[in-house]
Formats: sequence, C-alpha cells, structure tokens
Amino acid sequence: MVKKEKGLLSSLGSDFPASVVVFLVALPLCLGIALGSGAPSFSGLIAGIVGGVVIGLLSKSPLSVSGPAAGLITIVSGAIGKLPVFEAFLLAVMLSGVIQIVLGYLKLGVLGDYIPAGVIKGMLAAIGLTLILKQIPHLMGYDADFVGDEDFKQQDGKNTFTELYYSVRYMLPVAFALGAVSIALQVFWDKVLVKKAKAFKLIPSALIVVLLGVGVNEWLKATNPTLALGASHLVNIPMAASAAEFFTFFSFPDFSHLGNITVWTTAITLAIVASLETLLNIEAADEMDPYKRVTPKNRELMAQGTGNMLAGLIGGLPITSVIVRTSANVNAGARTKMSAVLHGLLLLLCVALIPFLLNMIPFASLAAVLIYTGYKLCKPALFAEFYKKGWTQFLPFAITVVAILFTNLLMGIFIGCVVAMFFVLRSNFKSAVFVVHDSNKYLFRLRKDVSYLNKPIIKNKLEKVPENSYVMIDAQRADFIDKDVVEVIEDFMKAAPLKDITVELKKSVYKDQGFSVNGNGAHQEILASKN
Repeated sequence: MVKKEKGLLSSLGSDFPASVVVFLVALPLCLGIALGSGAPSFSGLIAGIVGGVVIGLLSKSPLSVSGPAAGLITIVSGAIGKLPVFEAFLLAVMLSGVIQIVLGYLKLGVLGDYIPAGVIKGMLAAIGLTLILKQIPHLMGYDADFVGDEDFKQQDGKNTFTELYYSVRYMLPVAFALGAVSIALQVFWDKVLVKKAKAFKLIPSALIVVLLGVGVNEWLKATNPTLALGASHLVNIPMAASAAEFFTFFSFPDFSHLGNITVWTTAITLAIVASLETLLNIEAADEMDPYKRVTPKNRELMAQGTGNMLAGLIGGLPITSVIVRTSANVNAGARTKMSAVLHGLLLLLCVALIPFLLNMIPFASLAAVLIYTGYKLCKPALFAEFYKKGWTQFLPFAITVVAILFTNLLMGIFIGCVVAMFFVLRSNFKSAVFVVHDSNKYLFRLRKDVSYLNKPIIKNKLEKVPENSYVMIDAQRADFIDKDVVEVIEDFMKAAPLKDITVELKKSVYKDQGFSVNGNGAHQEILASKN
C-alpha cells in the first residue's frame, strides 16, 4: 500500500510536474470550449484559471481539477444566443454559483454516492475512447472541429466517426508525423526512461512533446515554409500590447438584467447540470486516487459555487470538475491539490506574460498528449476485468461506454444508471423470494425487502400449489413486506382449506409485518418465532 503524503508542500516533487501536464491539457481545452460555446476565447482561460486556483484552494478533493466543461457547451451557447449581451450571461453564471452554494448547504452532495461503480468506470473508459477518437483528426492536422468537443453530434453537422473519414482525406503529413512521433516519445519516456533514472520522472513527457512540436515547426518555418503548420493549426491566445490592454480582456456582469427570466432559468440550469457533472467527476477522481481518499461532496458544491461566482464576476465561463484534466493529473503522478492550484497559476502567468510562445504550439502535439491520456483511461485490461465479473457488472459498464460515445457525457451516464438500476432491482427481486419444493411439500422463504414487484411471482407460485400439499411460509428474515404481498398470502391461507392445503406461517415477534390472519382455520397454523 502506498504511504500517504502529509502536507501540500511536501509533495511538490510530484505535484509540479503533474501541474505542467495538466496545464498543457487544459490550455487547448479552455480555448476550444470557449470557441464551441460562442464566447470570447479569453473567457475560457479565465474559467481555467479560477477553476485551478480558487476552486483548487477551497476544495477538499486532492486530485480533481476544475475548469470550463464541454458538457455545458450546449447550455452556454444557447444562453448566449438568447440573452441580449454577454454581460447578461455572466450574471447568470454568477447566480448559478450562488445556487450551488445553497445546494451544498442543503447537503445535496449526497446524490453523488448513488452512482454505481460500474457506471463510473464506464464513464472513465468512455471519456478515454472519446478523447482518442476526437483527437485523431487534430493529430492528423484536420482542425475543423474545436478542441474539447465531446459530443457525438458536432456543431458542423458531422459526428465523431465521419470526422475520422475527413481527417484521413485532408491529412497534413507534417502534423501526422509530428503527432505519431510525439505519442511514441511519451510511451518511450514513461515506459523506459523513467524506469532507468529518477531525473526523467521530474520532467513530464508532455512538456518534451510540446517543445519538440514547437521546435520542429519553427525550424520548418525557417527552412521550408510550405511544409510548416499555419496559424489555424496552432494555439491562438489573445495577446495584449500592454498591461492595460490585458485587463480589457476581462468583463463584468450587467446587474440591470436581474429581472430577465432567461437569466434566472439559465442560472438554475447551469447550477443543476454543473453540480451533477461535478459530483460524477468527484466520484471518478476518488475512484482513481491511489490513496483512496474521499472528497466531502457538500464542501465541493460550495467550492464550485464560489468559483462560478468569481468566474461570472470577471468574465469567465461556468466551471465544473473536469474528468479529462483530472485523469491527466492522476496519471501524471499528482498527490495533492497543489497540482490543480499550480496549473491555474501557470495558466495565468503564461497567458499574461508569454502568450506569443504559447501560440507556437501545434494542435497535433497537444492532441498526442490527450490521446495518450485517453489510452490510460480505456486500457483493454479494464474491459477484460469487468467481463470477468459477469454480465450484471459488465453490461452496465459497457452500455455506459457506448451511450456516452454516441450521445454525450450526461445522457450516457443517465442511460448507464438506468441499466444499473435494472440489474439492482433484478437482483433484489430474485433474492427477496426463495421457493423450493419436494413432492407435495413447499417452502416459501421471504427475505430482506419484499416489494410489490415480487407480488406476481409469489401469487403465481402459490396458485400452482396442488391439493393435499403442505406449505411453509417463512417470513422471519423479511425486514419489510409490501401490503399487496401480505394480501396475496392471506388470501391464499383463507382459501387453502378448500384444496386441503396445510399452511404454516412463520413470522418474527419483533417485526410488524402486517399479517392479520389469526390462524383459526383447521388447516392453518401461525407460528411466532423470536429468531
């Protein structure tokens, strides 16, 4: 078992390299999600900075990383289109933060505990597959869709699989070569070099990949410009000529729109969806945590709410805990929340001081980092592990994966939960009633909670008891028996003498199980047991 680290600063040797990886993953996602939402590109960066620094400090989650989320793009783009000005949307973001704080105080974070483990693992695997499929086009130099899109149906009318076709058709050889070498370099770095010398562990392979991409493309610009990747295939961060101009990138909510009903409906929708996505991702983060620490969910909702309030106040997109950044954080070896905080500070410093250097990074290099991150989430061993657990575990896992791939994160999780709930009910349904017989002797044993869902099978089995039989109905182990089931049993006991059936009912004297039959019939006997 891994020894648990104490203190935030004591883990800087692990947290800082991890923060660099998360920074490189977060940078294109912040910009891409803003682009996909129809918002100013800088608003995505603001959300990433606030998500890292503010929520990172307030949250009790050791490994979760927050920022703008692809799952909110549809809501955000729709709200921006309906509201008269972007500042009215910022007001909705700020109000959504207030609502999230209230949800935390109401202790609604407990909802996250009801998500089945198979669905959580399915979500992780699906996100991994989605990352790979969505980043392959960027790896090949086809950047028609924005970076960070997770939905199956894209805004340009294409979908995840048709995008792969177009990426092959319009592939840029330089981008593909750069991406392929970058993936191979990461594998070699992590599987070979890190094991040979500890010094390599302090330098993230993702940073080497990005530096290689920048170096190769700048060299091509100088020696053979026709082969170099153009601006449309590189990161594009707004650059300010001065500090005064930099602060103009920030914007503030317009409180005059407080009376606009669309502002309030947007705020409520954002608060609910962002909270659900956060709770899902927090469960996944705790699942991936090698130390198996548990995040207080209500505290997390309040931290997220505070972050969204601040993001709305200074011009940022809404924020949630984000599984892609979180998984990159875990896989990079982070140990405490300092990694999330440092990645936010890196975003702030680099965007403010060296945006011209960031704008040299090819999307193909960043796609290679994301594809490698995705592979770690959906290794074939994970599918084999769930297959060995049996169909009741494998089907909810697999259906969650497929549902997310062909819809989106929240819809896929909903479908997965419905499937998992079906298997839970099926399991309880089967185990609540046990029926066995030998010749004309029958035993009906009621266990745990016997709900109305068990009524048809009990009624059907009782009706099939032949004449001149002996029936023992053992209800001692049942904690609850639905009134409909009690009525079925009592009706059978009253009619039993007509078929010369002897019935014994065993029930616990310590539980009120609702039976009113008094056992006066000649062929009926009720036994009260203390067991």
